[in-house]
Amino acid sequence: MLNRRQMLGGALIASAAIGRPAAAQIGRLTVASTQQGNWDTSVAELAQRAGIFKKHALDVNVIWSYGGGETLQAVLSGSADVGTAIGVMAVLGAFSKGAPVRIIGNEQTGAADLFWYVRTDSPIRSLADINGKTIAYSANGSSSHSVVMELTKTGILKATPVATGGAAATLTQVLSGQIAVGWSAPPFGLAQLDRKEIRILLTGDDARGVKERTSRVNIANLPALLAKRNQIERFASAYRETIDWMYESDDALKIYAEFAHISIDDARRIRKQFFPKSVLDPDVIHGIDQLIEDAVSQKYITAALDAGQIRQLIQIPPR
Repeated sequence: MLNRRQMLGGALIASAAIGRPAAAQIGRLTVASTQQGNWDTSVAELAQRAGIFKKHALDVNVIWSYGGGETLQAVLSGSADVGTAIGVMAVLGAFSKGAPVRIIGNEQTGAADLFWYVRTDSPIRSLADINGKTIAYSANGSSSHSVVMELTKTGILKATPVATGGAAATLTQVLSGQIAVGWSAPPFGLAQLDRKEIRILLTGDDARGVKERTSRVNIANLPALLAKRNQIERFASAYRETIDWMYESDDALKIYAEFAHISIDDARRIRKQFFPKSVLDPDVIHGIDQLIEDAVSQKYITAALDAGQIRQLIQIPPR
């Protein structure tokens, strides 16, 4: 659980042992990250702890939120220069309303990390068994919401979607019988799975089309992007380098395990089972036309973005 000092707007989460370049060379950024402890959302934290930001002459203040909506608001307000792991639908909605936000990278393609589960003693065994019951997602505009909406749109699922907040709150509601099907993402829920308290019913990639599309993005505050473009380009370079290191080195697993308060075996399991490296490629937004179509049908935006608006929105720094 996060304590108040770790929450958005709270303490600097950085390694005090990391040295800093000369003041004239330092680029300073505040980066808001979502769901502390998840493998994909830990890129900035691991870059800080491993000294990769230092290598790119960056002094980064990593702050945390409970969800992508809170991270998005921090970026829109200017409290953070950059935000990571925000549901793409929420970003499309904000941009369409004139919010000062730009996409600077793909955070994740697909949603294989997300899983929906029931209590082990639940009679629900298939999607058909959920019909007429309740199924959880975190918040409107989140990647978990997009999966549930996709399943509903295709007619595979005929259940009542309910926003239940974070994974911990959702588990409480499932175990107490308030919600029939909960959602989670590793490392949360692994212990309950191993103890056979819950069982997985489906994953995010079971929703048709989701696997091939961007589900979460990294964003920048527009004034920050204009004023600190060089720093944000260096952030993007460091982010790419960190992902390479996360998949090449067991040192990354050790640092992540310590940060997430899990075993190295669980860290390795999460990386192998839920996050193939390809899904974290930051350089391409996949399925943008279909994403925009879905955003219109789900009423995040009132009209499709044209080519000029898409170019304006997506500004991924070059390699």
